Amino acid sequence: MEFRVAEVVALAGGTLVAGDETVVLNGVETLEEACPGDLSFFGVAKYRAQFDATRAGAVLVTPDVDSGPEGVALIQVENPSYALAALVKKAEELARAFTPGIRPGAHVSEHAQVDPGAAVHPGAVVEDGAVIGSGSEVCAGAVIGRGVQVGEDCVIYQNASVREGCILGDRVILQPGAVIGSDGFGYEFSDDRHQKVPQLGIVVLENDVEIGANACVDRARIGRTVVGEGSKIDNLVQIGHNVQIGKHCILVALSGVAGSSKLQDHVTVAAQAGINGHIEIASGVQLGGRSSAFQSITEPGAYMGTPAKPLKEEIRIWRELGRLQETRQEVKALRKELDELKES
Repeated sequence: MEFRVAEVVALAGGTLVAGDETVVLNGVETLEEACPGDLSFFGVAKYRAQFDATRAGAVLVTPDVDSGPEGVALIQVENPSYALAALVKKAEELARAFTPGIRPGAHVSEHAQVDPGAAVHPGAVVEDGAVIGSGSEVCAGAVIGRGVQVGEDCVIYQNASVREGCILGDRVILQPGAVIGSDGFGYEFSDDRHQKVPQLGIVVLENDVEIGANACVDRARIGRTVVGEGSKIDNLVQIGHNVQIGKHCILVALSGVAGSSKLQDHVTVAAQAGINGHIEIASGVQLGGRSSAFQSITEPGAYMGTPAKPLKEEIRIWRELGRLQETRQEVKALRKELDELKES
């Protein structure tokens, strides 16, 4: 998509403080890689050298930057990174080649309801009783199971699967390979073997949820596994059965939440962090990378470590561990002195 600098200024709600508003931009690049037809951004001081040397056609900058490389249009915004993301999203929406209809090669049950404003691509499967809302798109290889409800303006990317009975709200995005409604990991040990426990519930993804590539959200044993409005789940995340995730949470790659746990609103779970089953995480908690929450966390704030502790406490422990070798040497020297005194 092509945008003139003036259009970028208007879309970003920014102020042009240098350069030509008629310059045409047709790409987005880093400061180092950008060419005269590219838009870039500069929001962190440590990249000043790259900014000074950039060949970009235009750069989104913070309000304190009013000059830069010759010929580069500078657009002041409050948050350059956020402004760039919003512009790219707008460009994607404009560029999205969305034509409603069921394509040849799609497998759609005669007992399914596909809104005339929805699109189903070749190789996609929509089973009995499924409902696809207006503006939603089911891409090649995706499977929408029996009785699934997909709201409006959703995108189900290639090879994603939504199993029977699950419910997706509006504007839900499933990245390639995501699995919604796989069986919860439930077994009882009986007769010297693991006996599978039927998983009879469903998964509910509320409005504006996004599920990353190859992430899995298990169906409930009984009732619902829920991902709340606006929550974003990264690639390769595992959500166990009967988990309740609140609104506007973030779960980063390779993290996991065991069954029946509850995350309240605005919880952040960093990469490779784990949450034990049957516990609750309070609103506003930030769980650091590779941390493990074995017990409920009842107060908002940053937590780190295994088991997870308030960040300041964990940092104090790290510092003490760093001094351990020094302390060991001091103790060794004191023991030597004591032994010498005994001998004398």
